[in-house]
Amino acid sequence: MKLSQLAAKPQLIKIVLDDESTLKEFGEALDFYVHDRQPVEVFIKLASLGGDQFNEIVTVVNELILDETGTKIITDGNVLPQKLYIRVVEKVIKQLGE
Repeated sequence: MKLSQLAAKPQLIKIVLDDESTLKEFGEALDFYVHDRQPVEVFIKLASLGGDQFNEIVTVVNELILDETGTKIITDGNVLPQKLYIRVVEKVIKQLGE
């Protein structure tokens, strides 16, 4: 197989928060989207950040949290509840690692 056959434009994939805490707190599963592929710079930046660099991780992850149209969710002062945001960050990082 040629490497060029694997190159493709990023596609949106749905991530669902359906853990017990989310269901209890919001009464339903919550979803958001990320691209299935990220530029290598994003991957390297996240991989190089340690657990103690949460501010930097947040800055990168905020760019990755999208709605179903591919529009960033965390913009213009909009923020998520802290407990929920931690779950979102965990899901995004897990997805990038797959």
